Amino acid sequence: MLEFAILGLLHRSPMHGYELRKQLSEVLGGLRSISYGSLYPALRRMHAAGLVSTDEPDPRALLPADAPPLTGRRGKVVYTITAEGKERFHELVGQTGPEAYDDGGLFGVRLAFFRHTAADVRLRILEGRRRTVEQQREGLRSSLARTRERLDRYTLELQRHGLESVDREVRWLNELIDTERREATTTQSSSSEKENPWDQ
Repeated sequence: MLEFAILGLLHRSPMHGYELRKQLSEVLGGLRSISYGSLYPALRRMHAAGLVSTDEPDPRALLPADAPPLTGRRGKVVYTITAEGKERFHELVGQTGPEAYDDGGLFGVRLAFFRHTAADVRLRILEGRRRTVEQQREGLRSSLARTRERLDRYTLELQRHGLESVDREVRWLNELIDTERREATTTQSSSSEKENPWDQ
């Protein structure tokens, strides 16, 4: 997940680690907080694999006051995605297996970079996520039906709240899927009209 998010951000523009961490927090929202302790080892691995390159810091540039030392107090290493990194990012963007829509947090990251994802791949990921959430919903409903009589009212309310959250996600996914299908139909219609212009 972290490699995918880093490559996606560096695909937009080069940046230094401090800026990259801030951007990751914005992209991931409340999903996950990225620490420097996980970011820099990931960047080192990616650099060793040839996915990112580094530019020497300007010795006159100072770090922000709240940033940890990256290269002493002299400046900031700037990370840039390489051709191999772009290739790896496009490979990851094209994956549609369960890892793209499970509860490990990758679905949210994938969604954040959907503009780089082909329409048919987006649709498969959304449909996979919906199936996953629908299965969760059925499990919650079954559990609630089995245990309703034994639960105190607070635990019962907690389970109902969980079920309502899952219901909301299914509705949201249905809207996204409907939008993707409409846009695909519109794109196909436009392409057909261009290929077969009316005879005047």
